[in-house]
Amino acid sequence: MPAWSRPQILGIVNITADSFSDGGRYLKPQAALAHARALRQAGADILDLGPASSHPDAGDVTAEEEIRRLRPVLPPLLAEGHVCSVDSWHSATQAWALRAGAQWLNDVQGFADEDFYETLAAHDCGLIVMHNLARRGKAQRRPMTADAIYDIIARFFDARLRALEKAGIGLERVVLDPGMGFFLGAGPAPSLRMLAQWPRLKARFARPVLLSMSRKSFLWKTTQRSLADAGPVSLAAELWASLQGVDYVRTHDVAQLQDSLRLWQAVEEEAAAPQADAPQA
Repeated sequence: MPAWSRPQILGIVNITADSFSDGGRYLKPQAALAHARALRQAGADILDLGPASSHPDAGDVTAEEEIRRLRPVLPPLLAEGHVCSVDSWHSATQAWALRAGAQWLNDVQGFADEDFYETLAAHDCGLIVMHNLARRGKAQRRPMTADAIYDIIARFFDARLRALEKAGIGLERVVLDPGMGFFLGAGPAPSLRMLAQWPRLKARFARPVLLSMSRKSFLWKTTQRSLADAGPVSLAAELWASLQGVDYVRTHDVAQLQDSLRLWQAVEEEAAAPQADAPQA
């Protein structure tokens, strides 16, 4: 196991009506702002603002509606000095976010719109490039085997990183997200395989890796539980990835991950400290 290193934590702020676990809770601006500030207080390094859901059953949201949801939330958070990411695949939303000053863009299509690359090249924001089996739009329930998934993701990143670099976008700005849950297939197996194999992607592409697993069904279905019981199994997956050296973790439950990492660090430091000899009997 590599030496312990705390990942950067992205706190999820769903400004949505139909996100799978908290849809509607933070749709109103004041609720979104309060939640974002609470996540920062709990230890989030980056606030990931999502103005639309991307699970298979989510409704379609236009770029205009995304911007309407973001307008009363993103600028105040930036003015308070918070680091913010905007989670959208719409280029119009991304362009608005860049003008507003967002430091990160998070795209579940992995920046598929090559017409937008010139704009991306003119800015220095971080780019979370996510693999999506559907390639365009929200996740879909597609069959996929665990044995095939690594090669599919690797080929996707090979092509996408070449295209970004050719457009003058420095790859030092890029973080890789292999996608999890329905972004990798209908069942748990592909996501479990990628959870085990994400270090191969980091080694192959020499880029930081982000994992976003919080409350996703592949976890609680593996343990034969329900979404209501997703907290412990989400934390277990996030801790496992963290202790393997993942660079970024995107989560709903910032406090429980932060507290668990602090405890792990304290135990590691205690274990590494010189131990006094036991008193002789």
